[in-house]
Amino acid sequence: MTGLREAVVDLDAVSSNVRRMQSLTGGRIIAVVKADGYGHGAQQVARAALRGGAEILGTADVDEALALRASGIDAPLLSWLHAPDQDFAPAVAAGVALGVSSERELLRAADASTDGAPAHIHVKFDTGLSRNGVPRSEWTRVVDATASLVGTGRVDLDGIFTHLSNTSDDDDRAAVRVFEEAIELVGSRGLNPGMIHAAATAAAIAVPESRFDTVRLGIGMYGFSPVPGVTGASLGLVPAMSLVSRVASVKTVAPGTGVSYGYRYRTTDRSTLALIPVGYADGIPRQASSLGEVAIRGRRHRVAGRIAMDQFVVDVGDEAVEVGDEVILFGDPATGVPSAAEWAEHAGTIDYDIVTRIGPRVPRRYTGGA
Repeated sequence: MTGLREAVVDLDAVSSNVRRMQSLTGGRIIAVVKADGYGHGAQQVARAALRGGAEILGTADVDEALALRASGIDAPLLSWLHAPDQDFAPAVAAGVALGVSSERELLRAADASTDGAPAHIHVKFDTGLSRNGVPRSEWTRVVDATASLVGTGRVDLDGIFTHLSNTSDDDDRAAVRVFEEAIELVGSRGLNPGMIHAAATAAAIAVPESRFDTVRLGIGMYGFSPVPGVTGASLGLVPAMSLVSRVASVKTVAPGTGVSYGYRYRTTDRSTLALIPVGYADGIPRQASSLGEVAIRGRRHRVAGRIAMDQFVVDVGDEAVEVGDEVILFGDPATGVPSAAEWAEHAGTIDYDIVTRIGPRVPRRYTGGA
């Protein structure tokens, strides 16, 4: 490492996590690489996921999918969140399947088809999350319209899906039962539903009946468990990202010395302060001020005072620390370093947020993946 900071992404861990979750769920894997692969790098993670056995790549929007296609990735792609005026023609031409959540989106997808190039779609049914997805009151109309368009050759139905709330296992099971009604409706119109997917990582772990024949693997692919009381390690998952910096300066100060904005922290003894050149501009949550921990020379040290835009300070007491020492903000907790989940707890958020928010000022360095 030569700069101030970097995120090290282990692509072998990504591949291993896909294999582990595929073994657990027993079905087809859609590897979700939206939001630049949850901050890990969409193109690199996509290739690692495919090496691990994923068959399809999922993105939130069409532009993300088209960027993957432009990078040379020829695997099946699915995107499901669209602008009201989204031009579907480039996606159809590139063979990107479209998640459709309304009759309007269905018809726009069909309009983007050309002779010999039907629009590939997955119809999304709202089963209680109340976000995108066809409302239950419109299921029959949309399924009938889908059947008609499939009959004309303008649309190919590649799949049907829903998304669960993860409110509780019982709530998710109830949503699965509602989704089964959608499956039955699709079949009653003589349609082959294609792949059927309801579970993302959480439900795939906690609600086996939600797995059907396909699972959308998001946060689990990056090494985290979203299920309370179930750790990623207990599932055989390994965090793929480590956030690393270096000590930029060291100074010895007297007792009572104030540290950082507002002097929310004052030393109680003669202490050594180490400056870490990473801040909230890089994605470190300011809410974790005086709470988050880092590892230096195998020892943990807590943030002293407020996290600033570009830097924060740790009080290492009388520990020996030198300029240039490696600082691990988070990584694999099995090695004794802080985890993204710990930073999330200190910031009142979730580990998804911690890894995804790491900004473009932090270079990514990739290991493994050969």
